Amino acid sequence: MAMDIQGVILAIILGTLAGIVYSLRVLVLVERRIARIDFNIESLTKKILEEELKIETEERKIEAEEEKLETRIRVKPKKSRR
Repeated sequence: MAMDIQGVILAIILGTLAGIVYSLRVLVLVERRIARIDFNIESLTKKILEEELKIETEERKIEAEEEKLETRIRVKPKKSRR
């Protein structure tokens, strides 16, 4: 009878250890997925930053061209006669 109780206790301990090992394996897999997602988000952020910088550069060029055109279009005020 004592051997049966020891066998049951041993089976419970081994089952618990197997459950812990499996849970750790799942946690490692989830952590790898999260790391991949994080890497992808980081690369997307870099691409968006590059595009934003291109847009800002183009915007500055357009604003400079607008200023040049405005200075050409402006009519110089006539001198008042006294």
